This record gives sequence, structure tokens and C-alpha cells, in this order.
Amino acid sequence: MATTERDYYEVLGVQRGASGAQIKRAFRALARELHPDVSSEPETEQRFREVAEAYEVLSDPERRATYDRLGHAGLRRGGYEPTFSHFGDLSDVFAAFFGEGLFADVPSQRRQARGGDVQALAEIDLGDAFTGISVAVPVEVALACERCAGSGSEPGTETRECTTCGGGGTVRRVSQNVFGQFVHQRPCPECGGAGSVVETPCGDCHGQGILLTSRQLEVDIPAGIHDGQRIRIRGEGHAGAHGERGNVFVVVRVRPDPRFVRDGNDLHTAHRLTMTEAALGTTAFVPTLSGDARLDVPPGTQPGEVRVLYGRGMPSLQGERKGDLYVRLDVAVPTTIDPEQRALLEEFAGRAGPETYAHGDEDEGFLSRLKSAFR
Repeated sequence: MATTERDYYEVLGVQRGASGAQIKRAFRALARELHPDVSSEPETEQRFREVAEAYEVLSDPERRATYDRLGHAGLRRGGYEPTFSHFGDLSDVFAAFFGEGLFADVPSQRRQARGGDVQALAEIDLGDAFTGISVAVPVEVALACERCAGSGSEPGTETRECTTCGGGGTVRRVSQNVFGQFVHQRPCPECGGAGSVVETPCGDCHGQGILLTSRQLEVDIPAGIHDGQRIRIRGEGHAGAHGERGNVFVVVRVRPDPRFVRDGNDLHTAHRLTMTEAALGTTAFVPTLSGDARLDVPPGTQPGEVRVLYGRGMPSLQGERKGDLYVRLDVAVPTTIDPEQRALLEEFAGRAGPETYAHGDEDEGFLSRLKSAFR
């Protein structure tokens, strides 16, 4: 069954009157662009299968003529099925069309047999994220066995040449399709691509050539890092088949601080005032991650008002200015008063009129401030 109903000429980006050579050049250019060693886009495989199907039809004069006259329906009535539909892996599809040589000049991490990556975890406090910190992170990595120097053979013994691949590390399989005969090359199943077989395995690594080792990595965590961000440490992961090691990815978890709520590089906190401090004004000292900061509270401060201390938030990873600290002011109302205090409050209440509680343009009341808070 066809993988696409798109116009084949449109898929290859050629005109309907394109020559066979033009169609072939367009296909090979797109194939190089979509090769998995070049493209990491999630739709790469589907796009290549569309391109391969279009080329398979347009490169065959008889099928192309049928398609030009009758379109996709005509091909289906003629029993056409894409050759690559029998292959499960995209690398097999490329091999079926090109063999193993077309992309030999394309760098491939898979062919380089680089060691695997390792993930580790570092937990720090918000104050550490504010200043930056160096921490020791435990990791377990597979390193070359010291006893056999990574060969997998017991010292003093030798390996033998693999009889399956003749020491080449690869085996070949010849297949036939509509484009002719192609050679598929794969790592040898007996020696795993090494070209040699261990006769007497090393007593420490049991022939694997690597051992799992526990280590402590010193990781510099920059100021301003966010919870969940990762730090990559190159070349500290698992050992590879040819000595190239993978990377370590350290996930940084920032523990919550009960005094603050973080929003990007800004911090939010709350400070409680007494009823008289809010009415008369006062000088308050609020906590920040770099020590207490002075905050002048003007007379008549209302419950829920927010004051901003600029530059007292978190530093930026990009080296820009620091975030700000938003201080929400809560007003505490007395819950226990003695008779003398009650008398004073009653006297004040008797003398206070509506003008005592007027708040300028903001005298619309609590509802407007509530809406502002939700916004």
C-alpha cells in the first residue's frame, strides 16, 4: 500500500517533464538531507519513505507512464507496492537503495561506537542556586578494565581471529530488488564487530573489557540555575568500544525555600505588619537571599499591597540583571485585647469618620484589589 497520496513530482521537487537524471539527482540530494546521521527531526523516517516511494515510481519508465496517466489509483490497480515496505528499519531502506557506500562520508555517532551517557542527580538549596556552588555528585560509569587494559582477555593469553567475519568485524548479505543487486553490511554477530574472539576471558571483567566503577564528580553549578535544568560534563560517561567516552548529564533539583516562591528570576515573599504599623507607617526588614533588606512602609498601607525590591531576586544565567523581590504586606488584626486597649480602640472608632479610611483613587474597595491580585 502506498505511504502517501502526495504528487510524486512535488515530493521530489521536480517538474513533470524532468529527465531520469534530474529525478535521480533530486532523490539523492533529498536522501542525504534526510539520512538519520544528518537529520534528527522526528518526521525524518516518514519523509524519506515518501521520497523513496516517489523515486521508485518515477525512475521506472513503465510505472511513471502509468502514474502520469492514471495517478495513484492506477498504480494500485496494477498491484504496485513500494519495495521498502518489506524493510522494518530505516537503515535497511537506505541500504536497499544505495548499499553501504553512499553515506560513508557522513559522520555517524553510531559507527563511532562512543560510550553511553550517564544521568546523575544533584540537590541544592535555593540559596546555593543564588550564589552558585560546586558539589560532589556520585556516578557509576563503565570504564576499561585495568587488569586486561580493556581487551577482555586474561593477561598472558591471546585472542583468535573471528572465523565468521575473517577478522573484518562485519558480515555482508547480498539482496536483489528492482534496482539491482545490493550488499548489506552489518557487524559480525559472533565477535560483535571486534574482529577477534576472546579465548580466555579476563578474571575481573569476564571478557567484557569494562567494569562498573563508582566515582565522585565535582560539578560547578552556576548561579541562577533553575530546578530541573541539566549540566553536561563531556567525556565522563561510559567508556566506548574505541576509547571515546560518553557524557554525564547532571539534573539539578533546587529544594523549595519556605520563605520564597520563585517565578523565573523573580522571588515573592510575604511580610506581616501589625495594624498600628500599617496605619502609622514603619521601617521593616524583610529577608532576601543576600541578607535582610530595609523596606520603608508608608502610613496607611493596606492589607495585600505589594512592594518591589528591585534587583533582589535571582541572578540570570545569561548574565543579565537580577530579578526582583516582590513583598506582599499582610496586616495582623489583634485577636486578644485587654479592657484598656478596647477602650482606646472604641474611642478611636468614635472619632474616625469615612475620611479616615479613604484611599484616594483606590477607594473602589476590596473587589478591585481582588481582581488585580488574580490578574
